[in-house]
Amino acid sequence: LLGCSRFCCLCFSWIYSFLSNIYPYCLLVHPRLQLLQAAYSFFYCSNFWISACLCIFYCIKIANFRNSFFIYLKVKIDRIVPWLLLGSGILSLAIGIIAYNIIDKAVCKNLNFTCQGTFWKATIRAEEHFYPIHFLAGFGYAASFLAVIFSAVFLLFSLWRHKCKMQTNSMNSLSMDAHTRAMKSILSFFIMYSINFISLVLTLIYSTKYQNHVMFLVYLTEHAFPSVHSFILIFSNPKLEKALLKILSCVKCKFCMR
Repeated sequence: LLGCSRFCCLCFSWIYSFLSNIYPYCLLVHPRLQLLQAAYSFFYCSNFWISACLCIFYCIKIANFRNSFFIYLKVKIDRIVPWLLLGSGILSLAIGIIAYNIIDKAVCKNLNFTCQGTFWKATIRAEEHFYPIHFLAGFGYAASFLAVIFSAVFLLFSLWRHKCKMQTNSMNSLSMDAHTRAMKSILSFFIMYSINFISLVLTLIYSTKYQNHVMFLVYLTEHAFPSVHSFILIFSNPKLEKALLKILSCVKCKFCMR
């Protein structure tokens, strides 16, 4: 589900970039711009909320605390996850609908109608519609970012405490290596989320100042995050890594046969 949301998010982003640079007039036909931005907002929000649900799942499944509420969550986590994903989908859908309405109102306010209202001639000021959408996406991302922070802190604390116990009890090195890899993986998630949150804040600051070089670096960071995070998830799981290498070997064989 996380892979699908990220794939769709990048696809809609590429479609919008392609049309805005190659066929800009295509976006002036109602309601293509609104639908593209609404779909991108939906998958953008669902991407981060599903990632946050994954971090929460890691925390509850791996961490070990004696709190009764935490023990209850650990027992019920398999039943809680579908509700978390359903809530993420509903919230993302609501943000997508709000984004559609924001752009539609901005377009109706700033554009002149021609051809019986089906084609719009003019350009929309960026600050009239992108800034509210970025602010709305930033609010949803900040909430998911807080969930990631708490999950990462609790999980890292639990793993570090368990690692110290294993060192004092002189347990085998394989178990120590597994816990060390888990700590590095969660820490990398936290660092990447922090970098992406900073880039989102920079988007809110520079989106209305027309500083293209700064915005290019910000967008590059935002679009690189899903791919890099996905590769970390793949290579941290032996089964996923084996499947990826198998697919790459098959692709390589087909190219060699050609």
